Amino acid sequence: MTFLYELRKHGALFVMALPALILLVLFNYMPMFGVILAFKNYNFYDGILGSPWVGFDNFKYLFKGDAWLITRNTLLYNLVFIVIGLILSVALAIILDEIRSRFLSKTYQTILIMPYFLSWTIVALIFYAFLSADKGIVNQLLSYMGFHPINFYTDMTYWPYILIFVFFWKSVGYNSIIYLASVTGISPDYYEAATIDGANKWQQIRYITLPCLRPIIIIMTILSIGKIFYADFGLFYQVTYNSGALYPVTQVIDTYVYNGLVTMGNYGMTAAAGLYQSFVGFVLVILTNWIVKKVDRDSALF
Repeated sequence: MTFLYELRKHGALFVMALPALILLVLFNYMPMFGVILAFKNYNFYDGILGSPWVGFDNFKYLFKGDAWLITRNTLLYNLVFIVIGLILSVALAIILDEIRSRFLSKTYQTILIMPYFLSWTIVALIFYAFLSADKGIVNQLLSYMGFHPINFYTDMTYWPYILIFVFFWKSVGYNSIIYLASVTGISPDYYEAATIDGANKWQQIRYITLPCLRPIIIIMTILSIGKIFYADFGLFYQVTYNSGALYPVTQVIDTYVYNGLVTMGNYGMTAAAGLYQSFVGFVLVILTNWIVKKVDRDSALF
């Protein structure tokens, strides 16, 4: 009866939500049936249900191979992206908020957000123009200064720094807009009162801006931790041109799954890697939210 009452009362809202609900079921819940591939030796002719069960053999094969390498790379890169990305995004949002000229503020926001809308294919071509061995801008500068050129796409020494730089160049501007929206929502009365009390700009940021940003920072961090086992496929596959020589520092779970499908056609092993990825991410979200709830219940996501 309660449901029918709510349906009559908010019928228009239910109808508006229906397309999104249908998409959620089609693309998020129905594909969950494919999880059983992680426990089968998939054969195309027998299909998903007809293929023989192999238990945890796919997981054993995964962990005997490159699981630790791809897990290490995925975790370490994402930890850097989360921690440093949070600091840069919040700092950039505060700086943009301090720009009093509306024209300059909008101009800087546009410039900073533009890289986010470039496809990874375009980004890969841009950085290839800088890093290519023969005509790359960096190698031309090195040759001009008397140094030997570097074949970046076969030398993995520099790629952890290159990937981190490329990621922040593309994403920090967009992420800062999220925090900027929260900063602009803080009441000016707080800052006026702080100014009257003699607080300088750094004290206002420390005691007003950052505490007011804490809820959104916690929510964004929890969501980021939930995706810590997911890597940006375009960053690690397109920008590196999937160079095998760089795998020790560029191979992550997502590219490993894709390469496993393309080169070996091993659906069971790649499904096992995907399930491992999703399960650990789910556990980390629950654990992080539980810790936040213990520290500050009001800041928890659920």
